[in-house]
Amino acid sequence: MITLKRTFITSLVIFIILYILRGLGIFSFLSGGIILILLLITISSGLAWAIKKTLRY
Repeated sequence: MITLKRTFITSLVIFIILYILRGLGIFSFLSGGIILILLLITISSGLAWAIKKTLRY
């Protein structure tokens, strides 16, 4: 469970930093597809972590 939590937090932090830096124009060369992939990784790892956290066994 710690691996999923670490994956979620890491991908969330990377997504937020890249999103902000792209908005400021520093990482403007990144395409929207890369941002979308990072967003999907963040959502899927967060859902997997939440589901795994609520399991009884």
